[in-house]
Amino acid sequence: MPWTKRDYPPSMKNLDERVRNKAIEIANALLEDGYEEGRAIAIATAQAKEWNEHHPEQDSDSK
Repeated sequence: MPWTKRDYPPSMKNLDERVRNKAIEIANALLEDGYEEGRAIAIATAQAKEWNEHHPEQDSDSK
């Protein structure tokens, strides 16, 4: 079952919303590729944190 913004693994509850949403997106893709849930969560969380470091949020004033 794919995860959503409202239904996601408990281990993602303490992530910032932006990082959590990206982790959910990545985890769902990994599940589709056949990864086990636990492994998908771990990989997705790590990749989402790294993604966030390289893609900082832009202030609405700077757009």
